[in-house]
Amino acid sequence: MLTREELNLPKYGEKVIQFGEGNFLRCFFDWQLDIINKNTDLNAGVAVVRPIDFDAVPLLDTQDGLYTAIIRGINESGEVVKDYTIISSINREIPIYKNFQEYLQLAHNPEMRFIVSNTTEAGIAFSAEDKYEDAPQSTFPGKLTRLMHERFVTFNGDMTKGFILMPCELIDYNGEELRKMVLKYADLWNLGEDFKNWLINGNIWCSTLVDRIVTGYPRGEKEELTKELGYEDNFITTGEYFYLFVIQGPKDILTRELKLEGLNLNILIVEDLKPYKMRKVGILNGAHTAMVPVSYLYGIDTVREAMENDDIRNFIELAIDEEIIPALDMDEKELKEFKDAVVNRFKNPYVKHMLMDISLNSMAKYKSRILPQVLETYKRTGKLPKRLLFSLAALIRFYKGVRENGDAIQLRDDRHHLDMYADLWQENNYENIVKSVLGLENHWDMDLNSVQGMTELVAKYLENIDKNGVKKALEEVK
Repeated sequence: MLTREELNLPKYGEKVIQFGEGNFLRCFFDWQLDIINKNTDLNAGVAVVRPIDFDAVPLLDTQDGLYTAIIRGINESGEVVKDYTIISSINREIPIYKNFQEYLQLAHNPEMRFIVSNTTEAGIAFSAEDKYEDAPQSTFPGKLTRLMHERFVTFNGDMTKGFILMPCELIDYNGEELRKMVLKYADLWNLGEDFKNWLINGNIWCSTLVDRIVTGYPRGEKEELTKELGYEDNFITTGEYFYLFVIQGPKDILTRELKLEGLNLNILIVEDLKPYKMRKVGILNGAHTAMVPVSYLYGIDTVREAMENDDIRNFIELAIDEEIIPALDMDEKELKEFKDAVVNRFKNPYVKHMLMDISLNSMAKYKSRILPQVLETYKRTGKLPKRLLFSLAALIRFYKGVRENGDAIQLRDDRHHLDMYADLWQENNYENIVKSVLGLENHWDMDLNSVQGMTELVAKYLENIDKNGVKKALEEVK
């Protein structure tokens, strides 16, 4: 069993309130905080709030807040690396549904400064049913408003006793969204203009972009890892080598308060998240979405296998280099470095990323992740990006619902898309199929048949893929 005494590990002064005890924050934020604590005098311990009423998993307190983070993947030099660290940034975990008063006491600690959260995309929500007296409120913003009001009252509205909030939920401009919800609760509960003024001007609401694949508890490897580590750990978490934390907020304040000066951490403090979001969606998510139908029809099942196949790897790398990066407005060197990191992430031997898992709702994903680059490239150069459109043709063929070897494809998308494709593939007329798909104005927000040459090119690729197989068809876009 892990204990601080036995391992001679310090307990840091509590400065961080963290909503969410799950694998992601422990392998992402708490892992970075551990590095900061060990290399600076930040001395920031975390009080974790378990925001849901769930007893099945024991509290982190059963291990003194300690756990092992295993980071595995491919580094910048292309080497496979594996790193084990006992993370000591968490002090305790408070189950809010059992110990609501202990939760409110967090607001009384003058040293508390940071709030982080990961309560899923659905977590930043509002419920008019929540009451100030509830112990606790049903939503995360409701619980947070109650805590922030407790602090406001305790310190008589002192503007220097506000928080720096860094929500990590995967929604656009999450800090702004969270502030909006908290202000709605302040109105709902009539907490007054002074409190609202303190919320807006006495606190720093950062929006964030987080990026790391966290694979969580390594179920199938428990015995082997216990032997390797030499101790039992019920809270092991595993993640990939790559990580990126982009924080939109005041650079001087955040750099000073988080003691980031001189640390080699991949934490970027920026004025606007948008270009970083576009970069991630375009290169990482876009490459995933472009890869899925082409690779799956080829007979490949995982991202790693796709990257080990010369045809697919060349297709993806050329799509990123020649068709995605030129459509993004960012420093080209930065984009190339991000692309290299993405390729290494795709090759990670420790992550088994199934193509069929990524294929969920591919029609919506193509629209949000790839179409912007298709249209931007066309606008800038007058040329159609052939690989991104080959991927669309492969996607249309994918929705035929059968692999080249005759195996059925378990399609997962909105029912109306699936019904439409089932009807279209009855007739096998490639140009009609493509015209119908490109003409879905409600889906694409425009009739893509109006883009000169797109219908003919996608239909040509579709016919080639369907008649000759994707391997042979790929020769057209080398």
